[in-house]
Amino acid sequence: MLSRIALRSVLARQSASTALVARTSATDVSGARDEVNFPRPVRGEPGKVRLGFIPEEWFQFFHSKTGVTGPYTFGVGLITYLFSKEIYVMEHEYYTGLSIFLIVYYGTKKMGPQVAAWLDKEVDSVEKSWNEGRLQTVKALEDAIANEKDSQWRAQGQELLIEAKKENVLLQLEAAYRERLMNAYQEVKRRLDYQLEKAALERRISQKNMVDWIVANVTKAITPDQEKQTLDRCIADLGALAARK
Repeated sequence: MLSRIALRSVLARQSASTALVARTSATDVSGARDEVNFPRPVRGEPGKVRLGFIPEEWFQFFHSKTGVTGPYTFGVGLITYLFSKEIYVMEHEYYTGLSIFLIVYYGTKKMGPQVAAWLDKEVDSVEKSWNEGRLQTVKALEDAIANEKDSQWRAQGQELLIEAKKENVLLQLEAAYRERLMNAYQEVKRRLDYQLEKAALERRISQKNMVDWIVANVTKAITPDQEKQTLDRCIADLGALAARK
């Protein structure tokens, strides 16, 4: 009993690992399915049959060995053998089954195409709904990817806008810095001009006071006789100059 349980657990682990490897190999690194090496399964269509239920492969198997009549001969011979040896006894259930078979055969021939068409239509409808759901999911994912890329693009635009705002702030700081430098320059120049004008004014006042003091002292030092002599000398010089001309 324990060995059976251990064997089942080992088989379950092997099947799980096999399924994991298959899923991993069916998808690439990005998660997309490899449609070339691992195509999606397609719903199979039923094969061709004869007599309503016998597959065509059965007749093809006999055709290569016994010809065209081989399958029919084998079927009739097998039924005859079963009946003759009473392996299959024809009791009342046999006739009931034969009647049911005839009814089913007639219903299949009479209503089979309509029922088959209706069933095929329903199957196609269900498959279409499944495919629509898958396509809608793919479309939604593609739209989500496009929206994400658009959001990333917008985020990059925000980064550019932030850089532009930083540049504007730096320009404003530079303008304020230069304005303050100009204000400092003007204030220093105004103070220096004031000191220069003050020094020039003081020098002019000193010169004027000095000239007035010298003139006053010189005027005080000249006597009336010296002034008269100087005046006479000047008149003589002017007369000499007039005679020369």
